[in-house]
Amino acid sequence: MNDKLIQLMADLMEDEVTAEVKKLVASGASPMDILDDAGQAMAIVGKRFETGEYFIPDLMMAGEILKGISEIVKPLLEKQGPPQKKGKVLIGTVAGDIHDIGTDIVQFMLDVSGYDVLNIGIDVPVNVFVEKIKEYHPQVVGLSGFLTLAFDSMKKTVEAIEQAGLRNKIKIMIGGGQIDEEIRKYVKADAYGKDAMAAVTLCNGWIGG
Repeated sequence: MNDKLIQLMADLMEDEVTAEVKKLVASGASPMDILDDAGQAMAIVGKRFETGEYFIPDLMMAGEILKGISEIVKPLLEKQGPPQKKGKVLIGTVAGDIHDIGTDIVQFMLDVSGYDVLNIGIDVPVNVFVEKIKEYHPQVVGLSGFLTLAFDSMKKTVEAIEQAGLRNKIKIMIGGGQIDEEIRKYVKADAYGKDAMAAVTLCNGWIGG
């Protein structure tokens, strides 16, 4: 773990992050270790957003910094050879919510961790989730939402998946905003994650262990 990189990224110091990542790469640091540090930094950014210290533009800046790190380290990962794909994950932001910073980060972290990820976007209607599950055949479905109104959309989406006869074929994880165990029970998901690294951990436990 590189505390300096985590702190620089959490503080949204873009130029300094780029310089630190390049220095780490030159010294032979593991690309996955760098990405793990980036994931920890994003978790701090998310907490600062929840407490009102950061706002939407700050989340967008953090996403841009993450993309910059990706551009530096992805070629190194590709040199190591493509990872054996562990499984398929479908993610999307539920109907009524247009926040995508969370799903973008989850998609990135799952991708570099060896999963095939289909991100179906924001404000996704219930029937679209069902259709895409039938088409894509994922082992895990991730429902995202920052707004409290998203909880009902998540619940309706899970109910529709059940009614379509697909529920016992997949694991469902939820994330974004003020998600906790009570919300998980209300939605009837299998688990919830506080950040992108939690999503990776859940998928590893279910299908990629």
